[in-house]
Formats: sequence, structure tokens, C-alpha cells
Amino acid sequence: MPSTASGYSPLLRTPGAAAFFLTAAVGRVGIAMTGLGLVWLLHARTGSYGTAGLAAAGFALAEALIGPHVARLIDRFGQTRVLPFCLLAHGAAIAGVLASTTATAAIAAATCAGATIPQFGALSAARWAHLLRERRADELPTAFSLESLANATAFLFGPVLVTALGAVGDTTLASTIAAALIVGGGAALAAQRHTEPPPAREHVERAAPTDRADHAAHAVHARPGRTLLRPAFLLLAALNLAIGLYFGTMGVSVSAFAVEHGMPGAAAPIMAACSLSGLFSGWLYGLRRHRAPAHRRLVVATAWLTATGLLLPLAPSAIWLGAAVVMTEAAVPPTLVLLNVLTEKAVHPRALTQAFTWNNSASAAGSALAASLAGRAADGLGASAALALAPAAGLVLLVLALSLSFAARVSAAGPSTRRESGSGDRTAT
Repeated sequence: MPSTASGYSPLLRTPGAAAFFLTAAVGRVGIAMTGLGLVWLLHARTGSYGTAGLAAAGFALAEALIGPHVARLIDRFGQTRVLPFCLLAHGAAIAGVLASTTATAAIAAATCAGATIPQFGALSAARWAHLLRERRADELPTAFSLESLANATAFLFGPVLVTALGAVGDTTLASTIAAALIVGGGAALAAQRHTEPPPAREHVERAAPTDRADHAAHAVHARPGRTLLRPAFLLLAALNLAIGLYFGTMGVSVSAFAVEHGMPGAAAPIMAACSLSGLFSGWLYGLRRHRAPAHRRLVVATAWLTATGLLLPLAPSAIWLGAAVVMTEAAVPPTLVLLNVLTEKAVHPRALTQAFTWNNSASAAGSALAASLAGRAADGLGASAALALAPAAGLVLLVLALSLSFAARVSAAGPSTRRESGSGDRTAT
């Protein structure tokens, strides 16, 4: 149950918080523009959606697979040291796309752009955790709600801007603006040293192991990525993959429903209502503090998503579907916020950026898989079959959330667990 009202203003008045949040938000708009911008740009140049699709796929695949390894370097050496290299490489890759004269060169450059794009959501979330963890940990859900709002806003307006520029024939300008927002926002973020989480390497260099036990702890701290290979984080990654299944299903199935019912224009307002519902839900959720443990709230959110998702395949009309989508989407921002909260508690601080990035990659993988499955279901069995995949994804989420909650209760029922000097883990409650 919620307790006293909190709000976003106290967070943004934290010294340095508004600056890093806004610069990361600027970069996120650029990320939201880049993938679609590549499609518009390369289709305009080559006349082939196949080439444009391959470039966008290469970009997305490289971002999902390489991004966590770049994040590991950031955790080890610090945002200020690693970000400039990423930004230079990303800018050069986009310049390569713009200057390419063959489809192969454009696809290769787009793939390099995906491999070097900074994960602004993970970078900003890691800064929030660093600022609030010690004395204001109860405000972390509000901070992650703010991050969710920034992400939803970026992916609501970024594609609209790209589409508007593409529609008037200015596809080069769209990709240029996207790159400028990424490089500019990233450079401004890298310049803000005072809110940067301390690099793992600094902790290692300051440590002075005096015996074998200390030396073992020292070795673990030197490789913070090892702390991700634990059941708690792997379960959280699976939850992020499951929420990606929901995302991928909705994008395809709503469009298939609109076309099947002879109203292709209905897809846009339904998805707009979906986005606005998520924005409003995320905003409301972040305004209040909550007494119940995060794992219990996650069960409630996923149960709501599953129950309301059952209405989707039963929709006889666009109005029914729109109302069902609005109700279902209301559970998504709280779910994402709670997954971030639980990740912050389950993972060692020196691996946090990498953990957030792996979560994003898992979600992207789930979305890609579900989009393919929903497309096949829509082709073979109709839009209702594709929509039925949404509550199926919700059920997977609910089962995983119940497993996480059970593990948390078992852990809480046992002896009190405190972080040991070399464990690198915290209880995910």
C-alpha cells in the first residue's frame, strides 16, 4: 500500500541530478530516432526496404550483444573515461552510413553504430543508484519511475520526429540530428564527474589485501561482471525477456487487428493511447512511496497485466481493443520500475551499469522473438491469435515474479544476510 506522497521535485533538486538526467534524456531521444532514421535514410537512397531492414537489424543486434560488454568497461573504468571513445566511434559510424556508396558498406557502418551507442538509460540509472543508495534508498523507485517516463517520452516523440522529416524527404537530416543528440548528450554526461559512480578499478587500486581472504575478495572486485552469474540476476534477466515478449507482441498484433477489421488507420490511435496510458501510469506510480516489498508489488503488477491481457484476444472492435490496451499498459511502467529496483538490490554496485544493459538486451531479444511469433500467428490464425500471445507473456511474467517473491521470502525467513566483503551480492527484496 502507498504511504505518504513523494514526488519528483526533491529528486531533481539533488545536487547534480537534474543535469545528468536531462543530458541523458537528450541522448535517449537520439537513440529513439536512430533505428527508424536508418530505415528512412537507406530506403530513400537504395529504394530497397530489404537493405534498410538489414541495416536496422544489424544496428539493433549489435546494440543488444555488444552493449553489455561496453557497459562492463564503463563499470570498470568509469563513465568519464569510456564514454568519449564510444561517442567518437558512434559518430564516425554514422558518418560512415551517410558517406556509404554501397549497401554492404551502409549495413556494416550501421552495425558499428549499434555496437558503440551509449546506453543512456543504464548510465543515468547507475548515477541515481550512486546518489541515493546510502541515505535515500527509499527514493530509488521514484528515480527509476522518472527514468521510465524519460524513456517512454523519448520513444514516443523520437520516431514521430524521424517520420515527419522522412515524409518531407529530409532523411539525412533525421540521422544527423539523432547522432548530434547522442554525441552532444553523451559528451555533456561524461563531463559531469561529480555524480559519476566510482569505477570498480579505483576501488581495486585503493584496496590493500593483507591475507588470502582479502586477496580473494580483491580478485572478485576486480571482475565485477562475475557477480551477474547468480540466480537472482538471471531470474531478473528472464523477467526482462518476458516483458520484451509483451512489447513485441503488441506492436505486431494491434496492427494486424486494425488491418483485419478493415480499419488500418485505427492502429495509430490505439498505440498512442497505449503510450499515453503508460506515461500516466508511470507518473502516478513514481509520485508515491510504497511500504510493500518490491517483490510483492511485482507480483501484483504482473498479475494485473496477465488478467487485463486476457481481454485482448476477445476484442470484437477497435474501441474494445483500445480500452483493453490502456488497462494492460498501465501495469508496464510499474513492472519496469520494480525490475530496476530489484536489479539494484541484487547486483553489486560495481556491476550495475552492465546489469541494467543486460536487462535492456534481454528485453530487446524478447521483443524480437515475440514480433516474429506474433507475425506468424497473425498470418496463419488471425489477429486474435496474435493478441493471445500478450496474456501468455503476462503469465510467464507472473510465474517468474512468483518465483522471485518465493525466493525472497525464503531468504528473509533465514538468518539475516549482510553483504560480506567478497560476496558482491545483496538480497533481492
